[in-house]
This record gives sequence, C-alpha cells and structure tokens, in this order.
Amino acid sequence: MAIEELKEAIIFLKQIPSLWISGIVGGFLAAALWVSLNLSGTFFASRLLVISALILHLLTTGILVTIRNKEGNVRTLLAGGIRYYFRVLLPQLVILFGVILIFTVIIITFGLVGGPSDPGTVSALTFGFMIPMLILTFFFDTAAVFEERKVFDSIQHSIRLVMTHIYKVFAFLIISAVIIFGIIFMLMIIWEISLYDKLEPITRYNETQLQAFTPDQFIMLIGPGGMWITAIVLFIGVFLLVPLFYSYKACFFRSLVNSAVISQQPTTGEYDSKGRWYKY
Repeated sequence: MAIEELKEAIIFLKQIPSLWISGIVGGFLAAALWVSLNLSGTFFASRLLVISALILHLLTTGILVTIRNKEGNVRTLLAGGIRYYFRVLLPQLVILFGVILIFTVIIITFGLVGGPSDPGTVSALTFGFMIPMLILTFFFDTAAVFEERKVFDSIQHSIRLVMTHIYKVFAFLIISAVIIFGIIFMLMIIWEISLYDKLEPITRYNETQLQAFTPDQFIMLIGPGGMWITAIVLFIGVFLLVPLFYSYKACFFRSLVNSAVISQQPTTGEYDSKGRWYKY
C-alpha cells in the first residue's frame, strides 16, 4: 500500500510545481540558520529558528491543502496554509505540551522515589513514552486539513487510524525513514568529498584528540568555504525532503481513510438461483 502512495506523491510533485515552494523557502531558511549560527552565535540563530518554524508550518500546511484539492498554484497554497494555520498549529502545541508533561512527570517521579536523576535514564524513559505518542498522533495535521477536524478530534482520529492500520502505518514510516536516510547519506557523501582536503587531518587524530575536539574547532577547521558548502548541502536536503515527505504523508492519509471507509460500508445483496452472491 505505502509504495503506491509514494508514486502518487511523486506524480503530484511533477504536476504541481507550487509544492516545491516549501522546499525552496525551507532550504533557504535552513541555510540562513546555519550561517547565522556561525557568524552571529545562538542569540540571532534561536530567534531565526522560531521564525523559520512558523513560516515552514504555513507552507507545509499549504502542501496538505493542495494535495487534498489535487490542484493549486502558489496563491492557493499560501491561502490554504493561512486558512488552516491554527487548525494545525493548535493540536501540534497540545502534543508538544504532552511531551513536556511526560518529561516533567518522569523527573518528578525520580525525585519522589529518591533515585538519582541520571540524564541518560531520564532521556531513555522520555523517548520510550514519547515515540509511541508521536506515532499515534502522527496524522493529526492531515486529519485537521482533509476532514476539517478540530483540535482534540484531529488527535483522536489520528490515534484511531494508527491503531486500526498499525502495519500499514509502520510500512509508511519505514519507507519514509529509508528515503530520508538515503537522501541524507547521499548528501553526506557529497559534503565529505567537497571538504575532503579540510577534513583529512581529522583522520589522523587519536582518541584523546577526538574526544577533545569541539564544534568551534570544527568550524575553524572547515573555514568560511566549508561553511558555505555546508549551507548549500543543507539547502538541497531540505529542498528535497520537505515537499516529498509532506506530499507522501498526505497521499498516504487519504488512502488510509478511503480504505477505512470502504471496509466499514455494509455489504447488501442477495443470492440468485445458482447460489451466486450479487451486491447492490
């Protein structure tokens, strides 16, 4: 099932060029964030990160609307993103609050039982609760856009769909992970080849030198040229991943909902004189 939706998403990306707007803008924002982090430090980069997330949220919501309508241009993508902006943002904030709440409860529990709040243990427990929660609520945004559902209803509908079609969802997640890993791996190879001369000294470091190697030293090692090459690689990665992933997610959700509706429809009919069943 998940393969057919991937093919459908690729067809949409070919037929509707406006879907790539999110990749272009997101790529520029990712590159700008990287450059800002290296030139200005975390003060400006943290603020740019928040602004970038809000802008990208608008564009990815527009992708869902465009895929739902099976057509659109830049204007309709932006209009759809604005119309459903808070309908998608609010359940996202609820889920984020849930993740923070889980982390807080784990910290408080360790404090009450008097156990050591080891960061590794706390992180492992947090991820152990967080990952299933994120998988169950994964389709909250598509439910909000495709079916006009409100905050908690979109989250509940996502949970119902995932629990009903858990194997199909896992297939979708595995294929998505393979695609993301493949693109990142390809770009990492390109990045390493482009910066081979600058990165080559690291291969001669011993274990002590590698442990003492800091991010600031890494930035100094690759130099300004390496910084801009990294920015270009980041742009390409976001440019490819964001439109493909959200288009694929939208196509998969629609297929999932359609299959659920078909399976719930009652079958009526009758047998003929030869015992054959006819539906009507």
